[in-house]
Amino acid sequence: MRKHFGSSPWFFPLPVLIIGTYDSEGNADAMNAAWGGLYDRDKVVLCLSAGHKTTKNIRARGAFTVSFADAAHVVEADYVGLVSANQEPEKLKKAGLHAIRSDVVDAPLIDEFPLALECRFLKVNEDGNIIGQIVGVSADERVLGADGGIDAAKLQAISFDPCGSTYVKMGEVVGKAFQDGGKLR
Repeated sequence: MRKHFGSSPWFFPLPVLIIGTYDSEGNADAMNAAWGGLYDRDKVVLCLSAGHKTTKNIRARGAFTVSFADAAHVVEADYVGLVSANQEPEKLKKAGLHAIRSDVVDAPLIDEFPLALECRFLKVNEDGNIIGQIVGVSADERVLGADGGIDAAKLQAISFDPCGSTYVKMGEVVGKAFQDGGKLR
């Protein structure tokens, strides 16, 4: 038997995305954006309202970064989602986060978050969502596996649970993509 909940934005997992931008004076900003994801193989979509400082920064500077929040920085990730840079210009400093300049785009990388997509702003689509081209991916060596790739267990990315308004740590491997289903052939 199933229980029906009606129409709800319950999508699993919802990665906790930290969007990094520079404002017109070159000050770094970051915001938590649960509503976003891959738009295509090499593009991202962000569902941000026009009133966010981040939205204005992206349009003005033509670039942004998308970092994946991790379990070690839940408090900081939540804070940058609760507080707007429109009201608190020092929110990165208050969160104890540090911005470093991307070598690929005109946007900051947030040092504490070990994996980031570096994106060039492409357009705002018909729904008002921001579309960006992924032009680089950078990762701190602390989340690399023996093979030199990203190790999800080391990354410990968090996702947003919209049903319980909680954050959940990701990382346990339960199968091998594009292989396990072959057992049923």
